[in-house]
Amino acid sequence: MTGRGEAVKSSGTVAMRPAKGGLRTTMSGVAARVAARLPARGYLVAAALAVWVLGWAILRGRDTLALGGAELTPLHGGLNTGMDAIDDSRNSNPFFLYFINYIRLFIDEAVRFVQALISQPSFDRPVPVLGWLGVTGLASAIALLYGNRKVALLTAAGFLSFGVLGLWQESMDTLALTLTAVALSLAVGIPLGVWAGLSDRFHRLVTPVLDFMQTMPTFVYLAPLTLFFLIGPASATVATMIYAIPPAIRITALGIRQVSPETLEAGTSLGATPAQELRLVLLPMAKQTIIVGVNQTIMAALSMATIAALIDAPGLGQTVLKALQTLDVGTAFNAGLAIVIMAVVLDRVTSAASRRVEVARRAGRLRTTRGRRVEVAGVLGVAAVLGYLSYTYIWAAEFPADANLGSYVRRAADAASAWVQDNLVTYTNALKNLLTNALLNPFEKLLTGSPWWLVAVVAVVIVLLVGSVRAALVATTGLLLLVLLGLWQDSMVTLASTLVATVLVMLLGVVIGVWMGRSDRVDTLLRPVLDAGQTMPAFVYLVPILGLFGPTRFTAIIAAVVFAAPVAIKLVAEGIRGVSATTVEAATSAGASTWQLISKVQLPMARAAVTLATSQGLIYVLSMVVVGGLVGAGALGYDVVAGFSQHELRGKGLAAGLAIVALGIVLDRVTRAATERADAAAHGGLHQR
Repeated sequence: MTGRGEAVKSSGTVAMRPAKGGLRTTMSGVAARVAARLPARGYLVAAALAVWVLGWAILRGRDTLALGGAELTPLHGGLNTGMDAIDDSRNSNPFFLYFINYIRLFIDEAVRFVQALISQPSFDRPVPVLGWLGVTGLASAIALLYGNRKVALLTAAGFLSFGVLGLWQESMDTLALTLTAVALSLAVGIPLGVWAGLSDRFHRLVTPVLDFMQTMPTFVYLAPLTLFFLIGPASATVATMIYAIPPAIRITALGIRQVSPETLEAGTSLGATPAQELRLVLLPMAKQTIIVGVNQTIMAALSMATIAALIDAPGLGQTVLKALQTLDVGTAFNAGLAIVIMAVVLDRVTSAASRRVEVARRAGRLRTTRGRRVEVAGVLGVAAVLGYLSYTYIWAAEFPADANLGSYVRRAADAASAWVQDNLVTYTNALKNLLTNALLNPFEKLLTGSPWWLVAVVAVVIVLLVGSVRAALVATTGLLLLVLLGLWQDSMVTLASTLVATVLVMLLGVVIGVWMGRSDRVDTLLRPVLDAGQTMPAFVYLVPILGLFGPTRFTAIIAAVVFAAPVAIKLVAEGIRGVSATTVEAATSAGASTWQLISKVQLPMARAAVTLATSQGLIYVLSMVVVGGLVGAGALGYDVVAGFSQHELRGKGLAAGLAIVALGIVLDRVTRAATERADAAAHGGLHQR
């Protein structure tokens, strides 16, 4: 056939021509090469899965390495003994006496000092140095000076809402821990980020360490840290720093590296020393990016500060944790709302500061003008007056009890939860039973009922087929580590839930991501929702979901999906948006329908973004494992939680944390290897073409 339906012969395009019953796609050189390779590997993967199912049917229940909830292996007992030995040597070992204990004392005192300023009675006073009026005034002044009036009003309303919700002191305790952790994280992260920006060698050295810190689920930090820093603010602060330092280093290094070589050459030609170049050129030019790093550090610290309630971190996290343990939906919702408000306020203030710096830089007004100095003096003067009032008068220090509306919020949340459970129980149970019986239970039975060696062999074979030899070695090592840790069956239960949740995440990611990528209006509407989903601490997701589905493993899966879906949706949307407009126009002019355009052109060409979304979705889902253990998920998440609460299970909890790390590394490396192999096949096809 000729004319409009004739195949386009240019390389890298997709051409279509009419055929009986619809349109037939002529694959591009890239897609054709990949398609030519997929069937052979696909058949081998299917054969491996068939062997697995057959082996499960014949050998069901053998060599499953099952371990009861209270049972311990010799390794767990040895870990308990080692942890007890560390506890016993705390007051005699020089490492503790002259190093760890001083660090713990310094951090504890730093947190208590900030608490004395804004949250706890201090200096022989029944109230902190700054009461609610002073803190609100100071926070609003900072927002006005570094942001704008809208952000200042938002800040004032947000801080007042803490008192209205009846959670002023808890909110200030959370803020104190967050600010301390952020200050220490930036004190470490920004210098290291500058170093990584200036030195390629150090950048290559620190990148794998940062990858490991961000890949490891946050709860895994908690158990070993309590061995050295005990339960309390010090452990919580260090755990928060481990999670918050990587963004500070990465983004600072990015800002330094983005400064143009021409700018540096101009400074050098004027005789600037390296120190002067850093102070007068690099840091000012990277200031906006560094502020973005501060924003991400604050968000990470706030998220971890609430999770660290498991090791007795003060603040709102304690309230949420106790409410979840007693299934008090109203109290959990009230405290979760305060956490969300704090996250939004801190995010908007730092984002506005970044934008203001960029506007000033473009306008050439980096120096402080006379008008700016007058504005700063006026705003700080008002803040000082409010601070003096809150220091002097009880009414300005303690939030008025008459303005406490938290009880109404709690009752409303309880009523809404009860209504949902009474009226939507048919639909929620139907959804829960459908996914549990059709997807989760069969997969879990296959994983936990098969001999461990059969699962390991099939897994390694599949990794070899879809990934690489190196990924297969990583998978082999990780699976053997699960056996050595004595938690094989719990790991398989966790793996089943993780993979099922990831499937749901990718369904949402592809459907909504394609929708966003194809429509600017949808992107404008949904992006703020996704941004809010990413800034909210993980605990907050559990509250409404717990009201809908009760304390079950399905609740943990849905919470993980809600937590991981935003990043997957964004990545898929970016991939769809990145497809060449020329390619899309060519396919459209060839008569492709919307469905054909999506399935035959945009999704295949956005494959790298989709696989990256899958990788990130897996990691985000796995990071919710321990949170799920709080609401009935069981397996590794429960083992970690039990290790915090029961002394005799500490060793098992630590082993469970290591098992989560092993699973995370294996899943991450396998998805990366599969992506690299697919990309290599695609590029090979393109070159051959």
